[in-house]
Amino acid sequence: MSPQSSESSESALPPEQLPPVAGPLTGNEPPGPPRSSIFVKELLRGSAVTTILAIVLAMIVGGILIALTDEDVQAASVYFFARPGDTIVAIWSSVSGGYIALFRGAVFNPTAADFAAQIRPLTNALGFAAPLIAAGLGVALAFRVGLFNIGARGQMLIGAMFAGLFAFNLDLPMWLHLPLTLAAGIVGGALWGGLVGLLKARTGAHEVILTIMLNYIAYYLVVWMIRTPGLLQREGTNQPITAATPETAQFPDLLGPEFPRLDWGFVIVIIATVIVWWVIERSSLGLRMRAVGENPHAARAAGISVQRIYVYAMLFAGGLAGLAAMNQIQGNVTTGFTAAIDAGIGFDAITVALLGRSRAWGTFAAGILFGMLKAGSFSMQAQGIPVDIVLVVQSLIVLFIAAPPLLRTIFFLPKTDAEKAAKARAKAAKRKAVTA
Repeated sequence: MSPQSSESSESALPPEQLPPVAGPLTGNEPPGPPRSSIFVKELLRGSAVTTILAIVLAMIVGGILIALTDEDVQAASVYFFARPGDTIVAIWSSVSGGYIALFRGAVFNPTAADFAAQIRPLTNALGFAAPLIAAGLGVALAFRVGLFNIGARGQMLIGAMFAGLFAFNLDLPMWLHLPLTLAAGIVGGALWGGLVGLLKARTGAHEVILTIMLNYIAYYLVVWMIRTPGLLQREGTNQPITAATPETAQFPDLLGPEFPRLDWGFVIVIIATVIVWWVIERSSLGLRMRAVGENPHAARAAGISVQRIYVYAMLFAGGLAGLAAMNQIQGNVTTGFTAAIDAGIGFDAITVALLGRSRAWGTFAAGILFGMLKAGSFSMQAQGIPVDIVLVVQSLIVLFIAAPPLLRTIFFLPKTDAEKAAKARAKAAKRKAVTA
């Protein structure tokens, strides 16, 4: 039978027996994937799943380190091939015991005598989180404007210095003394941060170099002032420490004396989070800040004063770091502060902002997580686990958050469109190089 006869016989078939035809030129588009599949794929690509998996993976690696440093595990591993069950039991006991101790010290302690003692770990974690959140908000806000602010430490120190100079020696009622001390600290941090923005706007100097140098200047300035009588040094002593925070300038306890770590400073941090979210996401100033952060050249062409936005951003960032310092000296350390009042919070704020993806509420949640890890680390240390394990877990969380392709490869998650396009470009370039 010839091809012509087969074609004529096929064309003679009735339309309902012909195979369906689909395509952009026929008007019959092929059916797309189910909505449920699209939803699951987008969910797995989302930042929330990535963040959760980063925390889980960091906990797994932390568990391995706990097991490797445990003496019982090391002793049982000597005769692993003779009795492997002993090693497995020792590993389980060390890892589960460590993370149970972390939970008891950070969230809830079911072995405590009463309910107040049971929930005290959570209040302690929130108290530790308050300055981390405040400083993290300052770093995150600068990130959104395209500025890498690593000067939160210096801004905290200058904020504490302003409070000590201009507010500690006043004799005022609490309703006036407390907000005045808070305002002095915020203004001090804002001025120190604004100096960075001004220098960058006027001279074009890089903010990383500026903040690093200003951190050293702030540190040695505070060291000198707390060692000099008549400035910040406590009267009647030659120790490098300031006078105690006046009682009228201290944050009152939020839930009573049974929970001394949690005070009204945490409420102020929540208010600051709302303000930062509104400024960045809802205000016209935030629109200009985001535009500068995305592309300063396009923002300048659109009529936005990039230099002014840099100054505004660093003023806000420094003020939030000053708020973190006030959470320290008005809540956590009220017996007098030294040049170590920042307690590493200025640098931890960078990791908090990265984990929160430079979003206000993401930074808030990341600060609470880090506060829990810090509060729980003391319970872990009581179990004989090195406190450095918690620092390793924190670092791994940030590492995995900063490398989403690595995380997607480990957990076999679907790649994003940008990653697919980059892979296609790499293949095309390789193919072109081979053919050339």
